[in-house]
Amino acid sequence: MINRKFVPHRRVLSIALPMLLVGISTPLLGMVDTAVVGHLAEPFYLGAIAIGAMIFNFLFWGMGFLRMGTTGLTARAVGERDPAETTLILFRGLLLALLLGLTLILFGSVISQIVFFFIETSGDVLFHAQRYFEIRIWAAPATLGSYVLLGWFLGQGKPRFNLVLVVAVNLLNIILDIVFVIWLDMSSAGVAWATLIAEYLGLFIGLYIVRHSFKVSIRNLQPSILFNLPALKRYLTVNVNVFLRTIFLLLGFAVFTLQGAKYGEVMLAANVILMNLQTLMAYMLDSLAHAAEVLVGKYYHGNKRQKLRELLIVSGQWSFIVAIIFAALYAIAGEYVIAMLTSISDVKEMALKFLPWLILSPLVSVWSYWFDGVFIGANLMKQMRNTMLISLLIFLASWQLLLPFENHGLWAALMIFMLARGITMGLVAYQQIRKPG
Repeated sequence: MINRKFVPHRRVLSIALPMLLVGISTPLLGMVDTAVVGHLAEPFYLGAIAIGAMIFNFLFWGMGFLRMGTTGLTARAVGERDPAETTLILFRGLLLALLLGLTLILFGSVISQIVFFFIETSGDVLFHAQRYFEIRIWAAPATLGSYVLLGWFLGQGKPRFNLVLVVAVNLLNIILDIVFVIWLDMSSAGVAWATLIAEYLGLFIGLYIVRHSFKVSIRNLQPSILFNLPALKRYLTVNVNVFLRTIFLLLGFAVFTLQGAKYGEVMLAANVILMNLQTLMAYMLDSLAHAAEVLVGKYYHGNKRQKLRELLIVSGQWSFIVAIIFAALYAIAGEYVIAMLTSISDVKEMALKFLPWLILSPLVSVWSYWFDGVFIGANLMKQMRNTMLISLLIFLASWQLLLPFENHGLWAALMIFMLARGITMGLVAYQQIRKPG
């Protein structure tokens, strides 16, 4: 018999642990991309991948509402025991993902011209970044479709399928990275081709799971219901605030990347190395945010105040524990991890100069990631958007004031950005989440 005091911990960890495995695989893939390219002869390959990844972060992460919205709507339909609506949510999401993906491909050349016009860096970095973009843009329908599938699986309380899908995609991507970049010497284009192929194979794996594990088929759906435009519009409208919040977040990281590019190829490459480690930490903390997202939604809207308080305390404790572990790991093993990711001596030396910022980052950033899950669970999307905008403005002002300190000032501004997110969301949470119902 389990002691009652451990029940909240079990509830949090039962969701967080599978999602932790899902989350860690994605940044590990980014680190493999970095390691493969980081051992090539020139640092501009790393810079090119950083610029290309930044652009797709905008294009794809900005549409993360496809995952979040699908999770929420699916969980509600499952709770209402409405399997027909659950199926419709999936296919409406996939339809929207297909339309958005094809739109990105159609306007890919226009997007490329606009984005690269504003990027100030060396010609070699720009050339390889453009090659990366021109290839990877064709993965848009598959990437967005996978967002919908991941949200649908999670909304049904089946995170193990998320794990299968994400790990399969990332393993395929790693294998193809090695084949294209190391064996076939395709450099940045090889990384793009590896991602493109892996994303489509992943989509097919996800659809196979839907067909054979959930016994879902499109043949039983009526086109008039599936292609219901008002329903599709509602699906999109519900998530506008999440979309805007994500865009504000990505703007902050884009400013960080582009400003780092102005300090030269070596500095840009060093920042890429450190941001890979920052992303690894972020995904680990996001696994606990997912647990908060699911359980806060259950207890907050169910007006179960005692269980909500227990959940907030327990998930917050676990988030801080993970943050402390990452800070310690980066302090102890950061130098060795950097050496694993690149063999270019100038890049290694530069990254080590800024490693202290990465050690500080988990302790500063933890609350911003945790509150994301809390706010999504409590359906405080508008407030999440507003706090992100305020934090972005604080970041931009801090960056301007710290410009004389160059890259150290840039990292300091990023820490202020994360701290501002945690503080502003904490103030809102104190007013709204502590008094549910």
